[in-house]
Amino acid sequence: MSVVTVVGNPRAGSRTLAAAVAATEALGLPGQKDLIDLSALAPVLLDPGAHPGLEVAIELVTSASVVVLASPTYKATYTGLLKAFLDRLPSGALAGKTALPILVMGHPRHALAVEVHFRPLLVELGAFVPTPGLALLESDLPGDEVLAAWAELVSPQITLREGALR
Repeated sequence: MSVVTVVGNPRAGSRTLAAAVAATEALGLPGQKDLIDLSALAPVLLDPGAHPGLEVAIELVTSASVVVLASPTYKATYTGLLKAFLDRLPSGALAGKTALPILVMGHPRHALAVEVHFRPLLVELGAFVPTPGLALLESDLPGDEVLAAWAELVSPQITLREGALR
């Protein structure tokens, strides 16, 4: 099983990145793990040309079994940086893959954004999206207890699905 974690925070080394890595680890999934920090790809994401780093990132995502996607909450949803990256993926690029949305937010009123805005984007790309997505409050970071509770709900869904696909 290969797991790719994609972080859509425009700031390098962000709390979102730390939370995404911790969430991926909390899942306890076996296999290859890769990390894509989109802050490094930001300068080329809107350029329609080919860029080696971007092509590698797209290949990692499209060849993964599980994709963990994390973003800070901007304007009550995921960042434009993450959307620009996902827009570069071909139609149906996440078909047959499990995608796990994570939003790091400053206020609990944004908690539904992970289900109302983020999940539909991933489903549109063809992904299986276990329930629930992770809405992680900045005040809960590093969030070990929250991550453990989420992983306990989500990991069995992934394991069951991956076993059925074999």
